[in-house]
Order: sequence, then C-alpha cells, then structure tokens
Amino acid sequence: MATLTYRQRRSEVEHYFDRTAAEAWSKLTSNAPVGRIRQTVRAGREEMRNTLLSWLPEDLSGRRILDAGCGTGVLAVEAAQRGAEVLAVDLSPTLIELARERMPDELRDGRLDFRVGDMWDPEFGHFDHVVAMDSLIHYNASDAVRMIAGLASAASTSVVFTFAPRTRLLAMMHAAGRFFPRSDRSPSIQPVCEHHLEQLMGNESGLTMWKRGRSSRISSGFYTSQAYEVTRL
Repeated sequence: MATLTYRQRRSEVEHYFDRTAAEAWSKLTSNAPVGRIRQTVRAGREEMRNTLLSWLPEDLSGRRILDAGCGTGVLAVEAAQRGAEVLAVDLSPTLIELARERMPDELRDGRLDFRVGDMWDPEFGHFDHVVAMDSLIHYNASDAVRMIAGLASAASTSVVFTFAPRTRLLAMMHAAGRFFPRSDRSPSIQPVCEHHLEQLMGNESGLTMWKRGRSSRISSGFYTSQAYEVTRL
C-alpha cells in the first residue's frame, strides 16, 4: 500500500526528472561531452548497469523483464538485444519520449515496450526478472523496502536493485544540499546502511519467500551506489 511519504516523494521525483533535470539527464545518458564531475557519474552508471546486467542470464531469450525506473532506456535496450521481452517503465513522460526516440531499429530477437507509469503497477503483469537501477534511492528505507516487496510480487526469479549506501561522503552531500534554495534542489538521495536495509527486508512479509543474493558497491567520483540481488526461494 502506498504511504503518504511515498506519494509525496513520487510527485517530487516525477517533477524533477520530467521538467527540472530532463535536459541534463538527456545529455548525461548520451555520448555528448560533459564536465569532469558528470564524467565520473556517467562512468559509475555504466559500471553499475553492466553489473546488474551481468547478474541476469546471458541469454535472455524467452525471459520477460521489468526495467523499473528506466530513464532513457539504456539498460532496457541492452536487455532486449540479449533476447528479452522488456517492459520499461518510468514516471517521466519526457524521459520515456526520449527513450523511444533513441530505441534502435534492430533488437535482434528481443522486444521492448516503453511505458509511462508507476514501476509497481500490478497491471503490468508478471516477469522473470525485475531490475530497478537507481530508482529507489530517493525514497526512505521503509518505503523502498515496500517497493522492493511490490516488485518481488511480480517476479518469478530475481529482483536486482540499487540503494545509496550510507557513507561519510554521501552524508556530507546530503547535508550540503539543504543550503540550496528549495527550487534548485533535486529530490535528495536517502542513504541507508546495508545492515538496516536487510533488517527491514527481513521484517517485510512480502519478502519471506526471498533470499539475499549478490551485493556490490560501485564508486566513481561523485557516483556511489550499491547493487543488491534477491532471489526467490
């Protein structure tokens, strides 16, 4: 069930990525030149994307995958080119439009459908694997775990996602962001300790049939995120 804090944050995230940051996000996820700070973010995101994709079967033929919070669709395209049927969902109509414009003409044996919507809408059906790269990091830990459980309810094999690990650097950046005018702020990242996240997941009734899989932290300049996998028992 969506909480008030989730609905409020969802609205902020949607507004930010659909309006405030759409142009910057378009540039970051392309091959266009960017500054040194964004270069580190681009490199970190590429490494993270490769990590999450490596946790899926190499041959995805016949597999149905949900890319939850797909942004401009880079991961979704790569999964489809490995044979998957991919449903890629994002809150931002602007980013989905951009993803459709960038979709290659040839996907080999895969299929790809970009949709505007909420990543855990039950109407999307069931999937073999769910991927949520950097789409849960703006929500508090309790809401994020509920979202993971909602995604898991639609998955038969695995859910791979990322969270913002609580580090000194992220804590400093989070504190510094409070000094910017509210209109200039992006939705703040919500760092969480891995141990605390696992405690919350252990107490979540929707995850009782799931176990911890792999975990890997990616740090590249101003990009720090942690990949995490849960698999069905």
